[in-house]
Amino acid sequence: MTANPSIQPGRHNGLDTLRALAITLVFMYHYAAFVSGEYTFGLGSELGWMGVDLFFVLSGYLIANQLLAGLVARRKLSLKAFYVRRALRTLPVFWVVLALYFAFPSIMGGNTPPALWRFVSFTQNWQLQPGTAFSHAWSLCIEEQFYLVLPLILLAGARYGTSRTQAWLVLAGLIISGIVSRTLLWQAYSQGSANHTDYFYYANIYYATLCRADEFLPGVAVALIKHLHPAFWQKLIQRGQRNLFAGVVAITLVMWGMHQSYYVANHGYGFWMTTFGYSLGAMAFGLLVIAALSPSSWLARVRIPGAYTLAIWSYSFYLIHKPVAHIVQQLLKPMGVPGSLLLVVLTLACLLATWLLHHWIEQPAMRWRDRHLPGNFEKPVIPTLAVQQT
Repeated sequence: MTANPSIQPGRHNGLDTLRALAITLVFMYHYAAFVSGEYTFGLGSELGWMGVDLFFVLSGYLIANQLLAGLVARRKLSLKAFYVRRALRTLPVFWVVLALYFAFPSIMGGNTPPALWRFVSFTQNWQLQPGTAFSHAWSLCIEEQFYLVLPLILLAGARYGTSRTQAWLVLAGLIISGIVSRTLLWQAYSQGSANHTDYFYYANIYYATLCRADEFLPGVAVALIKHLHPAFWQKLIQRGQRNLFAGVVAITLVMWGMHQSYYVANHGYGFWMTTFGYSLGAMAFGLLVIAALSPSSWLARVRIPGAYTLAIWSYSFYLIHKPVAHIVQQLLKPMGVPGSLLLVVLTLACLLATWLLHHWIEQPAMRWRDRHLPGNFEKPVIPTLAVQQT
């Protein structure tokens, strides 16, 4: 397979495929929820919200991998450089779309957005009311909160000589805290409780930081294996097809469980899939990330046409696709346009809007960032992170 010169160096084919899959799932879900009103893409529409979970796992790996690579090599992390680089990666496009929502609320969706300070402070997901304008920015809020906290935790581990065992115990504790949070909140807002409504479930569980942040951790775990257990990692990624098989089986089982008991008509959101399902889904996606990084797996070797482009466009696509879908639907549905044609036109419109944002906003900001802030690390040495035996 020959190299494609248009593909950025250092990118992983398998990770691009997973990112393209994630945004495709989200689009399928939102198309059913806000356009067609039915499961247009079958199970993809029903469970497409899990694409956000996959994004969380990918972010957990990618950010932790960057940071751990430098810390284990005894390089000094610059928090200023890290935060500025993250800001230049995520904020320019976000600000443009946010400005459009506040400048043209009726065109962009017709609903009232939360207060502007909630978006600027990335606290919009806290007690978020479903159906408000730009509600899908909730996941970006949790991502930004993760970007804020993770380097501080890793720096603390580096400074105080955290052992590998301690690192894994902290990770396990954080995952358990997510499960416990969902358990307690499910009991408070589930079917049969005085506070039960779908609104309370979404505001207190689905959008909540404590209930969803643990989905980054399987990605962080993959980075920990890679950098703190390098010998084991090399053996692990040699089993590419086995890793892929394990990941596919795991996510299939989780999705089957979600299909069966995540939401039950006349009953509400199920206990087991609420408390454990989010974590199990993220762990299954973590197995797919390992497969994507295994050179011999099909996921790493096979380049799906368009996956690379969709992967690098995925952030802009995520931010803009819902308002574009609303606009196209408002224009075409009164004309009696068939559903298949509506889908084609709407998809093309989303891709066009994405291309404009990516090429005119996202790429220039990243080029400026890479030119003026090429990395997260300085040269002075600090103690290595988690290399001692326990």
